[in-house]
Amino acid sequence: MKPYFHKIVITSLKLVLLLGFILKPSVVSSQKADSPVNLNKIPPRIIRACCAFGYDLKLWGVPFVNIDQVISITDLEGHHYMGNKSEGTGTVYTRRGGFIDIGHLRDQIDWTRYLYTLIMDSKGKGDVVLSLRNEAGRKKLHLNIPKTLDENDCILLAGKIAYDFSLWHEISTWYGASTLPFMPEKFSSFSVEDVYSNLLGIHVGMKTLRTKLPFNAAATKFIASTLDSLNVVKTTQETYDAYNAVHNKWYTNEKRIPHINITLKRDLDVLKYSRPWIVPDIASTADDPVTLDVPQVDSKENLLTSYYQFTIDANRRIPVETLFPNRQSNRISQNDFKILLNAITKDLQRMGEILKSEKE
Repeated sequence: MKPYFHKIVITSLKLVLLLGFILKPSVVSSQKADSPVNLNKIPPRIIRACCAFGYDLKLWGVPFVNIDQVISITDLEGHHYMGNKSEGTGTVYTRRGGFIDIGHLRDQIDWTRYLYTLIMDSKGKGDVVLSLRNEAGRKKLHLNIPKTLDENDCILLAGKIAYDFSLWHEISTWYGASTLPFMPEKFSSFSVEDVYSNLLGIHVGMKTLRTKLPFNAAATKFIASTLDSLNVVKTTQETYDAYNAVHNKWYTNEKRIPHINITLKRDLDVLKYSRPWIVPDIASTADDPVTLDVPQVDSKENLLTSYYQFTIDANRRIPVETLFPNRQSNRISQNDFKILLNAITKDLQRMGEILKSEKE
């Protein structure tokens, strides 16, 4: 590992810019042992600090700062619903699941719990509408949950909706949505660890909800056992080695954040499942990679989308008129994600041709 003038572990790129490089904990609220779900308080889009893919990354206009968010499994500590400053966040490498962003994983565990609680509370109430925080437009969740929908189907539904929310975050950041002005997040959209880490967190969250253990204790237990099942590496050096093996292939630290070409590989084959990106030279020879499925149907083979609609009244950043020329409004839903993903794929193909011609 190369020496740094200053090596600073940063929990949020945005906090660096906003707070003048003063490091803060990723979450400042203190949580009790097993905090209840408050349905009147919608979780933020990003509960915990997440990570840019790679290490030794640098910020444009900020000298002497190297972003390094690699952690060891010994740094994880216990899970706390909606976060706690004691939690470990960062990236670890697993031989069956590729790079895992622990912040993303934890967030989706908590979103799955929140949505499950909301779904259970909405059973038999007819149409229930939840206004969500803006993200490239006004977001709403429309629920219509039959009183007879069983608990396990409610868990599956929570997982599906949580996944749609996380997928919209990737789509919207590609089109320019960002948490802070002048800090575009397109550089990290659909990076190879993001979607897999999100879906892994949803699977852990669903497993946690099926137990009788207190939520935080169950989540802590299943995070550890899930990472073990994916053959997580034991040291930070092994994660650095994995990053080194894909430097200038999947990412580069030779450009500064937020340059779009920091991320060199992106994964958009994500509608129904997520496959891990395994570093070729470090892949396990004993175990196969673990592909994760997105929940699609309930126990009676009914589509989970028959119980909800996730809508976005898109702002001008989303090219609704171009992609949906016959639409009379700027409203899109989870049913439109395939068209949006295809458009982003074409954008990336065009960018690849531009980069190729520039090199020539």
